[in-house]
Amino acid sequence: MTKFIPSINKLIDEFSRLPGIGKKSAQRLAFHIINMEQSDAYNFAEAILDVKRKIKYCEKCFNITEQQYCDICNDPKRDDHMICVVESPRDLIAIENTKEYRGYYHVLHGAISPMDGIGPNEIKIRELIIRLQSDETKEVIIATNPTIEGEATAMYISKLLKGTDINVTRLAHGIPVGGDLEYADEVTLAKALEGRRTI
Repeated sequence: MTKFIPSINKLIDEFSRLPGIGKKSAQRLAFHIINMEQSDAYNFAEAILDVKRKIKYCEKCFNITEQQYCDICNDPKRDDHMICVVESPRDLIAIENTKEYRGYYHVLHGAISPMDGIGPNEIKIRELIIRLQSDETKEVIIATNPTIEGEATAMYISKLLKGTDINVTRLAHGIPVGGDLEYADEVTLAKALEGRRTI
């Protein structure tokens, strides 16, 4: 196999460390950078450095922000009786894009996964419990992913909140709109039956 010069190899190695980028894709990206105008390459590098310099976590909900608190936590028009618990800022954006939810959020930055060495102390569960002790929250909506890890995290949080005055709910899971029953797996069908409602 042909070897590239060290600077290209280093760039390929860095790109291949990104999620979903294999060796071939990393090579294509590296050569794209090489063929860029120098000013465009500097702008690209500056954008990466800018994000690393400016982005931090909101001190209240742990969403990404450039301020002490994110725009959502700074919005007084939101319903302060509801907190939606998500695994990542990307999940928060997905829910925000529905324009159906007007409460606040809490970002865990992961899910409980003993196989990966991630326990409750490695994600933002303790911070959620502390926050709930001082907030006026009446409902916690657990919107973790419908995976084994997401379910374990949801169960763990619901057990911690058992016996409090907070209503703990879970996002419904089931058949996607436009989906066919015959193609749905057994777990999805079981969740759909479990979450059925009156029409």
